[in-house]
Amino acid sequence: MDNERRSRDLAAAATDSRGGETRRAVARSRITMQPETATKVASNEMNKGDVLGTARFAGVQSAKEADAYLPLCDPVLVNNVTVNFTVGFDFIEVEASAQSASDHGVAMHALTAATVAALTVYDMCKAVDRTMVIGPVSLASRDSDRSHGSDPPARDLLP
Repeated sequence: MDNERRSRDLAAAATDSRGGETRRAVARSRITMQPETATKVASNEMNKGDVLGTARFAGVQSAKEADAYLPLCDPVLVNNVTVNFTVGFDFIEVEASAQSASDHGVAMHALTAATVAALTVYDMCKAVDRTMVIGPVSLASRDSDRSHGSDPPARDLLP
């Protein structure tokens, strides 16, 4: 009887899946800082080491564990995460994307990656610059889902 029940459960899960459709989301965050701080980060001259490399690692790791931080976030096997940076005169912009073949979206995973990467930059630079500000953080895009259709175009983070 247990084997019969397991077969039914597996069949129900298989028919409810999205057939391997790829889900993708992109999030952005920004850290505003003194121009000298941005220059030091860009030239890898911070005392704590490679700020952008460490922030990239932290962002990727956090995207894969987003459900541990967010109580209502579905556990999803995230199979691709990228975290990239744009260093400006007095800011660093983070763009994080998450991708999965799950039937659940990955928006919270991308947002977590962008936020944790920004927090890591802040943590590694706070001894040099106490004026840093994180924000805004926003969902730039995500693949459409069954109920919502496509998302509106993302807003630019520039003020």
